[in-house]
Amino acid sequence: MGRRLEPEYFERLYRSSPDPWNFESSDYERRKYRRSIEALGDRRFRRALEAGCSIGVFTAMLAPRCDELVAVDAAGRAVAAARRRLSGRPNVRVLRRTLPEEMPEGPFDLIVASEILYYFDRELLLETLRRFEESLAPGGALLAVHWRRRTRTYPLQGDDVHRLLLENTRLERRATAAEPEYRLDLLEDRG
Repeated sequence: MGRRLEPEYFERLYRSSPDPWNFESSDYERRKYRRSIEALGDRRFRRALEAGCSIGVFTAMLAPRCDELVAVDAAGRAVAAARRRLSGRPNVRVLRRTLPEEMPEGPFDLIVASEILYYFDRELLLETLRRFEESLAPGGALLAVHWRRRTRTYPLQGDDVHRLLLENTRLERRATAAEPEYRLDLLEDRG
């Protein structure tokens, strides 16, 4: 397995703030969430996976589009907050998992990887992509969304993530949005 920012890095962030990226209040996050939902069109998903759900803000927006939504995060504090936020939604399960090793069992009609894959190095990202592809149902979709600003903290940059995804996937690109702050790619299994 490759290198990544480990769960303890995120646990420290959540100890210092219950919402370290301002998911609840950020205009950037609201714009990105709205565009992510729009990219899915009017499609409804029987079973979906959100990788890196954090405190569940986007999860709550995605849940009405899914019969079953499995949301995972590696940080225990984030999982606890997401469970509280989503407690009234019987179609949502929030699990503490480290991906790709603890990938929930598929198949999934939708996998969302929003601002998570740049925490992995190239090797681990490609392993995660393989696991995602194996877990997608025929006709399923992978929605990848990542911040494009440069940072030295993460093993990869957002644009690097999307380049690697597009160069190494068997999935077909259905939609792309390259905004100044983030990039979004919707990929689909045509099998």
